[in-house]
Amino acid sequence: MSEYKGRCFCGAVEFTVSGEPAAMGYCHCESCRHWSAGPLNAFTLWSPDAIKVTKGIDQIGTYNKTPMSFRKWCKQCGGHLFAEHPPLKLTDVFAAMIPALTFVPALHVNYQERVLPVKDGLPKLKDFPKDFGGSGEVLPE
Repeated sequence: MSEYKGRCFCGAVEFTVSGEPAAMGYCHCESCRHWSAGPLNAFTLWSPDAIKVTKGIDQIGTYNKTPMSFRKWCKQCGGHLFAEHPPLKLTDVFAAMIPALTFVPALHVNYQERVLPVKDGLPKLKDFPKDFGGSGEVLPE
């Protein structure tokens, strides 16, 4: 089983993820864009039990704007770590947080909210796949 190490910006919080992600891709929703301070968020979705905080659990802050996402960051440096998604029973470990993982995106979600058009040949979903509660509608590139 693969294991990948990650840490916050200052190193006060360290964690591992084990196995392989359930999905990888890009999210274009306004919430992810604001949280990441970028035009999109590169996500890797994992089963919550695949993630283990190995250092600094007491340094993790949580904020949830909606019941969909509980965003986690380091209280010392403000570095982003991951976002728990209870309705999906998955946790997004931001791709940049696990540098040894080869990021292989499969799709774009919430593409209707994009601010940066991307032409990469991947499916562009209006919202989410049907099995995640979305419409499953694919938008043109």
